[in-house]
Formats: sequence, structure tokens, C-alpha cells
Amino acid sequence: MPFELKKAKLQLSPDVKAELDRISRSRTEKASRVERAKILLLYYDGSSINSIAKALSTNRPKVDRCIEKALQLGALTALDDLPRSGKPSAITEEAKAWLVNLACTKPKDHGYSFELWTQSLLAEHARLHGLKHGHRCLSKIQKGTVSKILKKSSIRPHKISYYLERRDPEFERKMVQVLHVYKQVDLIKENKADVQGIAYLSYDEKPGIQAIESTSPDLPPIPGKHATFSRDSEYIRHGTLSLLAGIDLIDGQVHAVVADRHRSKEFVTFLKMLDILYPDDVLIRIILDNHSIHVSKETRSFLSTKPNRFDLVFTPTHGSWLNIIESLFAKMAKTFLRGLRVESKEDLRKRIITWIGEINAFPVQFKWKYGLEKL
Repeated sequence: MPFELKKAKLQLSPDVKAELDRISRSRTEKASRVERAKILLLYYDGSSINSIAKALSTNRPKVDRCIEKALQLGALTALDDLPRSGKPSAITEEAKAWLVNLACTKPKDHGYSFELWTQSLLAEHARLHGLKHGHRCLSKIQKGTVSKILKKSSIRPHKISYYLERRDPEFERKMVQVLHVYKQVDLIKENKADVQGIAYLSYDEKPGIQAIESTSPDLPPIPGKHATFSRDSEYIRHGTLSLLAGIDLIDGQVHAVVADRHRSKEFVTFLKMLDILYPDDVLIRIILDNHSIHVSKETRSFLSTKPNRFDLVFTPTHGSWLNIIESLFAKMAKTFLRGLRVESKEDLRKRIITWIGEINAFPVQFKWKYGLEKL
């Protein structure tokens, strides 16, 4: 006589079965969810509880509990543990609030040398001082409990997140000036109009580009043996170079000067290059930051010899993020400069110039979006 299941059959919709199949093959799901998904799939296919326990190297009660839960609450619900009442918390809500408030202060305000709390230090302070604040329940608290309390309050006193204080009282006005330039560029592109005697550029410097040479040749990847290039960890420094670059906001062409330093002298050299590149009757409007070399005596002396030739639009203080050229520099750091090794500063100079040429062979017209809809 064939074996008959005494339990009810498990009914699975196509979607639920597909989800159980996915979870049973997953390598990222919790092990308990994977095991329970396999139990339910085997039971759905007609396997007995004993055979399922044997196939999965587990015990019969565990398989039985999983199947009962699935029959009562549904297959997907049975994959997770149901909430339990647990042991009543020995730490009062008032004590938790005091601990969270403590975490919002700095250890140095309580006489410690630390700048930021650690969970161990918080637990130690709570054990020593909780009683005098009326929280006897904190006398044996450990760092694990501290971690759970802070996690529920979304407090992470051992971390620092940075912000930038706006110290420029004219931040909004200067930002609007920059955004107006981007709006002008957008209108020119949308209407396919002539530039009308104005060139629009975004300019900045990238100093400190290191010329680093490897002490030994890189070893290439070998299929089935080494997946990546292998490199000797030792290296030789040959100094640094600075890149002074401006991107034409209309056609995406990058104009650059690679120099040993980035002083007023080099900035004036860049301006002279632009003066040669663009026709004499074109106004060159440049977005740039508040670096001292942009308004130095040497720079102003050169600009005085070229009246009505350059129009400098300065970003607000701490507002360099408004400058499109920063996107190009970020791309440069993530791609071209990543892992770069050269034999000398001159080699680095040639590589940078070659990279600029590659950019200009397929120029990208950056488009600014933030804030333009408000203009």
C-alpha cells in the first residue's frame, strides 16, 4: 500500500513557488530561510517529513514545525521566526532616554580624553554614574546592550558626518550669477543659436598630481591563475604636477596647461592661451573659484592689458561644487589617474596631455540641472 501523507497538502501559487525556488538557491539569504524554503519545496513535491529531515541533514521536529507554520500562516511567512514576547526588559525607558542623551554629548565634557564615545566607554560611564542619576538598572549594563539601545534610537555617537557651513554672506547672489551662465548656455544649445560673441568656460586647477614610478614591472593577469595585474608595493616618487584646465561649455573641448606649480604666473599663461585660441572679438566668460591667484596683482595686471576680453564669474566661498569642471576632475581621478605609474614627471606630463587629447577627440557637453528651474 503506498505511503499517504497525514498532513494537509501545501498549496503554492506560481508566484510563491517561484520565490521559494529563488530563496532555496540564494547565496545571500539567511541560512535559516534557505533551509525552510527547501523544506517547503520538498513537502510540496510529496516528500515525507522523515525523508525531508534526512535529505537536509536536520531533525524531524524542525521540519514538522516549519510545515505546520506554512499550513497555518502561509509559505512565505513560515520562512521567518515569529515575534516572541521575550524576557521583560530590566532597563527602564527613563534609563534608556538618559543613556541616549548621554550619547549626544561628548566624552571630553565628562572629563574623558576621548573625542567620541565608544560603546565600551558609554557602558562603563553608565555603570559608574547611572545610580546617582536614579538608574540602578544600568549598574551591570554591557556594551552589547548599549549598542541595541542606540540602534533603536538611530544614534551613532562613534561616527562623524561632515557638513559645510556657508560662510559667504553673498552665497545666494553669487550662486545665481553662476546659474545664469549655465542657463545662457542651455538656451544657446536648445535654440541652436550662435554664441553671439561670447565663449563660456568652466575653469579650475587640479594640483598635486603625483608622478609615481613602480620599482618593478607590473605582472599581467594569467587566466585561471591570476585575475588581476600584480604590482610591487614599493614605489618611487618623482614629484607632482598641476593641471590648469577649462572646459568650453558649448562644445565640450578642454583647454589645459600642465605645469610644475599653479601660481599666478601659470594662471596668466592659461589666460594667454585662451586669448590666442578665441577670436579677438569674442568675450571669454569664465566660471572659477575664489583662489587668490585669480585676483592677484599679477593676474589683474594682465587683465588690465586686455580690457573687455575676460569676464570672470566667481563661485561663492565653499561653492566649488557649482563648477562643472569639478565633474571632469572627478572622472579623471576615477579613471585616468587610478593606479597610474610613470617613469618621470615628464612622462606624467605627456600622459596627461595625451588624456586631454583623448577627451577632446570625443568631447562631452556637460549639462547643469540644479537650480535652473528656479531662474
